[in-house]
Amino acid sequence: MIKARKTQIGLIITAAVLLVLLFLVPKKPLNTTKASDNSRVDVSKVKGNLEPFIDIAVKALKPLEKSSYDLLLEKAKKSGNDTAFFTVVKFWDKQKKPDFAAYFTEKVAKKQNTALAYNKAGDRYYYAIRFVKDNSEVSVLYQKAIECYQKSIAIDKNQIDAKIQLAACLVEHGDNPMNGISLLREVEQIDSNNVKLQLTFAFFSVKSQQWDKAIKRFEHVLRIDPAYIEAYLHLADIYEQKGQKQKTIKMLEMYAEATEDAMAKKEVLKYINQLKNK
Repeated sequence: MIKARKTQIGLIITAAVLLVLLFLVPKKPLNTTKASDNSRVDVSKVKGNLEPFIDIAVKALKPLEKSSYDLLLEKAKKSGNDTAFFTVVKFWDKQKKPDFAAYFTEKVAKKQNTALAYNKAGDRYYYAIRFVKDNSEVSVLYQKAIECYQKSIAIDKNQIDAKIQLAACLVEHGDNPMNGISLLREVEQIDSNNVKLQLTFAFFSVKSQQWDKAIKRFEHVLRIDPAYIEAYLHLADIYEQKGQKQKTIKMLEMYAEATEDAMAKKEVLKYINQLKNK
């Protein structure tokens, strides 16, 4: 897909709504060959397997950290409690390794064997992708996310969020992205007023610079949920991409009027003044 030009509004969006968009903005893996700790992983052993990356990370732990990790892992393996691996999840969260935390979240899901547990694991894998620079690991994370969402849907075919997230993975990483689009359209027939669905469509349209389609999707989001005021920022960004200054200003003004975020409001008003003085 064509990468959209980064505007000032885009930077404001990033600052204002990073957490809101965490599971919604389609992510593009970093195209990098920069060396990392994971570069020593044997690629032939990587396919669908995160363990080689974890092994490397464990060896790099400080002695006390490794001792603590080994103890937590051993206790979790011996425990019959279906939430035992949560302690290991927390360990990797503390290490700022969401990819490995996702791996052990999946272990919890396997024990609980519920649609929600697998959906949570899939979300964890999907969330981790943005923090990983090694393309071979990114591929594994997508594969694992897809597997978890598929298991969630197999247990409960009414898992709409899992279907939307699965579609996002297929579009971003699958060999046939149209499979993902088709799945989104199936969901739309069932629940056309699903905000996450409409946002997913909108962000895909933005990434491919299909501005008019994106506008319709964001406008639909505002009709469904007027409280999702970040849509005004996205609309402003699109109108700026299209060179429509007055519409850009209008969307920014609507956001500034609605937001309770003082910092975001200050930045938006500042940019409105810049646009008006151009």
